[in-house]
Amino acid sequence: MSPDRPAVGDLFRRFRERLEADGPGRLGGPGHPGSGGHGPKVSRGEAANGSRATGPGEGVARTDSGAAEARLAPQPPRDAAPADRRTGGGRRGGGGEQLTVPPAEFISYYGRPILKPPVWKWDIAAYLFTGGIAAGSSLLAAGGQLTDRPALRRAGRVTALAAVSASTYFLIHDLGRPTRFHHMLRVAKLTSPMSTGTWILTAFGPAAGIAAVAEAAPRLPERGLFGLARRLLPPVGHAAGLAAAATAPALGTYTAVLLADTAVPSWHEAYPELPMVFAGSALASGAGVGLIAAPPAQAGPARRLAVAGAALELWGSHRVENRLGLLSEPYATGTAGRLLRAARALTVAGVAGALVGRRSRVLSALAGGALLAASACTRFGIFHGGVVSARDPKYTVVPQRERVRGHQRPAPNDSGPGAGPNGG
Repeated sequence: MSPDRPAVGDLFRRFRERLEADGPGRLGGPGHPGSGGHGPKVSRGEAANGSRATGPGEGVARTDSGAAEARLAPQPPRDAAPADRRTGGGRRGGGGEQLTVPPAEFISYYGRPILKPPVWKWDIAAYLFTGGIAAGSSLLAAGGQLTDRPALRRAGRVTALAAVSASTYFLIHDLGRPTRFHHMLRVAKLTSPMSTGTWILTAFGPAAGIAAVAEAAPRLPERGLFGLARRLLPPVGHAAGLAAAATAPALGTYTAVLLADTAVPSWHEAYPELPMVFAGSALASGAGVGLIAAPPAQAGPARRLAVAGAALELWGSHRVENRLGLLSEPYATGTAGRLLRAARALTVAGVAGALVGRRSRVLSALAGGALLAASACTRFGIFHGGVVSARDPKYTVVPQRERVRGHQRPAPNDSGPGAGPNGG
């Protein structure tokens, strides 16, 4: 210890002398005014002017009860009645506490999107389109087969095989490796739209292939092994064509169930309408194939198919764009809105051309092309609309809040007059 510093005993002695000189009030002890023990310190201003609840000066934080005890007016009045603090005031019948901050806007969840957007790209939209063409063309081929229209049957069978082959390619391209498609066939799970769709595609493909190969029977030699194939292929092709047509409705609509089964808001909420939209689109695309490839004299079933498909597609699209409230917005704006508007215009033009051009091959072909383009715009528009709704958090949060508010609304009061079992 430094020799210049006083001893510890001297320091303690000086501290005791200062404590005795200042009195116990220095530390808020028993002798302190306004204190009953080891209470808080009180400043000299408060000792002279009273506490913050009873002091007469400006800026005091006094309550109404404290002011009443001191016989002073409240400065400022802070004990307002609860009704006066409500939005709109108690006299006007307002309810709820007044918000001091604006409602929160959910943009992300710890820097991550609220809903993960689909990783699917354009190949899945093309998969939806080509699957619809395959289904519609197969139904068209069955109609030509049953009504003895060989040109219509041939066009439908060949197009169905080409479309289902392209659809399988797009699906495998999205999966990344062909073995993944094979692995999906290890399990048949009816509750999984993807598993069910894989088996539908597997059942439809071979039937459509056999029916299309049967169209080459007249070109085979009449003798030998090829002659035997020439005689056997037509009846086998007829059976395969009917089997493909029986599977076609499931092929054309299961992709709608696949989209609606996801958490994407605008897809999931449109689950009643999407199958109708996809079914109508498939029928219209098949009709377009018939109008392009078959002569007008054999295109009667294609025209009727066009009318039926257009009616389903236009009705379903109208419901999707108007029934869903906020979730219909992605289908009416941006790329999806432009595609769906183009699909609607092309569908109307295609049906009009099919009905007017009954004797014109050129007009029928143009109508068929318009129907095919309309089907493509519909599938791509539905796809883009769902992707947009997954990227914007408002399409996830706002409908959830509306559902919560709907559940929190009080039930109607049935205890009034006339509510009893006897109406009394």
